[in-house]
Amino acid sequence: MSWNALIKTHHITSRQKVQRLQKAAKELQVIVELRCGKNLSPGIMYVEGEEEGVRDWVEVVRRLRYKDFEMLRRPAPLRREEDGEVNKDVLPKGGAAEGGSSFGETGEMTEFARRMVRRRVFGWWKSAMGYGTS
Repeated sequence: MSWNALIKTHHITSRQKVQRLQKAAKELQVIVELRCGKNLSPGIMYVEGEEEGVRDWVEVVRRLRYKDFEMLRRPAPLRREEDGEVNKDVLPKGGAAEGGSSFGETGEMTEFARRMVRRRVFGWWKSAMGYGTS
């Protein structure tokens, strides 16, 4: 069973920290989406995968001590908005299906929202961000 979590920070600008997050995603076999870039606030981190991988990846983020770290949604079983498999064409470039890892970055909130739609967690994400109920 897949799990997911959502984290908000002041911003995500350090390439060294992003590289650590990417390395951890690969090692822990989780799927990660980041909204990051210089002068972009808030920074958003979405993680999806097996329970242990999601929990461990969240701990990696905690140890990096991001400013204004906020756990918007704690690790929990994933509930997709529709039945069926994730379409491989909607994962980030170099992405993987369930049981694999991928790492995506965008600076645009609209693109991040599109990625949440594609992962079929848009209502969950929108509610967590305070944009309305799912």
